[in-house]
Amino acid sequence: MIEGLDFEVIARSWPYLWKGLQYTVQLTLVGALGGLFFGTLLAMARLSSNPLLSSLAAGYVNLMRSIPLLLVIFWFYFLLPVLLQTVTGADRPPQIGAERSAYLTFILFEAAYFCEIMRAGIQSISQGQIAAAYAVGLNYWQAMRLIVLPQAVRNMLPVLLTQTIILFQDVSLVSLLNVTDFVGAASKIAQRDSRVVEMYLFVAVVYFVLCSLLSQGVRYLQRRTAIIR
Repeated sequence: MIEGLDFEVIARSWPYLWKGLQYTVQLTLVGALGGLFFGTLLAMARLSSNPLLSSLAAGYVNLMRSIPLLLVIFWFYFLLPVLLQTVTGADRPPQIGAERSAYLTFILFEAAYFCEIMRAGIQSISQGQIAAAYAVGLNYWQAMRLIVLPQAVRNMLPVLLTQTIILFQDVSLVSLLNVTDFVGAASKIAQRDSRVVEMYLFVAVVYFVLCSLLSQGVRYLQRRTAIIR
């Protein structure tokens, strides 16, 4: 069976595969940064003394964390245009597109996970530091921005990066929307050239190598963080 494999298809199709890999990395970075931003806001809302704000944030986080990612992707791709049509009263659903749906999905979905990570990071900061910030005249938002959040991000950086690695793997699900990510590009080449084994084996090797290297980096960072503490 191995003798019948043609791995030259990888070299012939590399420009297209590289374009798909770039899109995968881009969507991962946008999803991680956007998720971290909104996740931090959600974490602060969950820790708020306002019970309504805290309950709404908790409800959103629990909802997103209880639903499969694939279902959320389909929600934003199929149901969001229908919902916008209903709200706006338009004649037809707006065309959001698969790529914009993918960006929106991963930002909002990852926000729920980054929220819990950042909430743990914020709670790891001693209340004495917050009290000291208030004592020198800082308000709540200044104390969070200048004192609490920088330390929370540093403390939770290995966990944040681990979640980003998981996100990098989850991005492959957008290929179901016919988006040309790395897996989507490989799938199209496999079907076009009838080289399913070669392409999916290559994709598996690339994911294994990249995720292994990133995981090694996270472990190194954990050791460095432990030394700093």
